[in-house]
Amino acid sequence: MAHGQTTNHGQTSNSPPDRGTLLPAAAPSTPSAPSAPRRGRPGYDLESLLAVAVTVFNERGYDGTSMEDLSRRLGISKSSIYYHVDSKEELLALALGRALDGLFAAADQVQASDATAIERLEQLVRGSVQVLADRLPYVTLLLRARGNTSTERLALARRREFDQIVADLVAEAERDGDIRPDVDPAVTARLLFGLVNSLIEWYRPGRKAASADDLADAVCAVAFEGLRTRKGG
Repeated sequence: MAHGQTTNHGQTSNSPPDRGTLLPAAAPSTPSAPSAPRRGRPGYDLESLLAVAVTVFNERGYDGTSMEDLSRRLGISKSSIYYHVDSKEELLALALGRALDGLFAAADQVQASDATAIERLEQLVRGSVQVLADRLPYVTLLLRARGNTSTERLALARRREFDQIVADLVAEAERDGDIRPDVDPAVTARLLFGLVNSLIEWYRPGRKAASADDLADAVCAVAFEGLRTRKGG
């Protein structure tokens, strides 16, 4: 969505810029050293632009972030941002989609399995923890969405679809006699994924952080120990 193809000095470029890279505003040229490398911040493609935007959204809140804020953080002009996306809300849609696509990919894999319901439920919990660990800023943004924009409302509708998949698995496992029947399946699903979602409040990937597999093991040990029925003896 190019908003003009002129240089910073008003001269028409002989060839269109590469849409795959967003460049910071050009630094003043140095006639005495024409071969010197370009100074300033490196260019941005959509992936790196989105990563910075999500960080700012999580810090300031989506509603509290302007395109001017993003421009300052990125070190590029607003027109450079608009060259790649139409609006701030398009960045929001891309970010929320990144989280939701990961969760639904995990759900699709589980639904294609022939395992028992309780086993598929545990697989879904593990897959969701992996998505959260891999896409932490995007999942954080999703979980903080409040429906203030049409994009957020669409994302929340997709979240409810995912929640229903979880609730259906819980209900099936209850019918199989593998989950205690004294708790409503919808409540169990919310409690289970409330535990998963709470990870965004304290988990920070890093050299000393637990791995996604370790996190999943801990969540499943705590959650399923209380959910499973006691058979025999």
